[in-house]
Amino acid sequence: MRDAAAGVRRPRHTPGMAEPDEQAAPTAQPEPSEPQKLSDELEAWLTGEGDKTLGGLVAAFEEKSFAVLFVLLLGVPALPLPTGGATHVFEIIAALLALELVAGRRMVWLPARWQRLELAGARQQKFIASLIKLIRRLERLSRPRLAFLFHHRLFKAVFGLLVIGGTAGAFFAPPFTGLDTLPALGVVILSLGVLLEDFLVVAAGILIGIGGVALEIVAGAAALHGVKSIF
Repeated sequence: MRDAAAGVRRPRHTPGMAEPDEQAAPTAQPEPSEPQKLSDELEAWLTGEGDKTLGGLVAAFEEKSFAVLFVLLLGVPALPLPTGGATHVFEIIAALLALELVAGRRMVWLPARWQRLELAGARQQKFIASLIKLIRRLERLSRPRLAFLFHHRLFKAVFGLLVIGGTAGAFFAPPFTGLDTLPALGVVILSLGVLLEDFLVVAAGILIGIGGVALEIVAGAAALHGVKSIF
């Protein structure tokens, strides 16, 4: 018996239209992109176009620029080489920036003269390239731990105070002794922990800084005792 006789009318198929039983293909959802790593951001800034000055770095990293600058400024005295007090200017600048953090500033403020300081020289670029390698090794081992703490106003003030303490330890270390290395390295590791939002790295930086300051005190006391024994 024909369909028409049964009172059922078959729909007419129009060319170019899908059959009724064909299901539409699901729309592919874009995968969420992973946040860019710190090492990649720093390398992109160093190798890309744009201003390669201290002010340019602050403009590129915005709120992150506090910790980035602490790494750059304290990275030189953190090297296991006697500096003879040549890095005192870097330590003073780091301490002033840390005071801005304690005061509650969200963005770095620098005098116009400091903002024009070039970071594109061969020596500076070599140092930053070595720093990028260190950060990449740390990124492979690190993961976010207690990340919510790093966005709290109180933590930023504590971070500034810790940087001042480590910077003071490096500043007051006797020249040509290498005792400024551990306090400065503590600030560098602490700042990298803040950038990576890894509290375990932060704790390691604090312990290194405390150990460096304690070593200075012990060495200073031993030297003072030696001088008194002579006289």
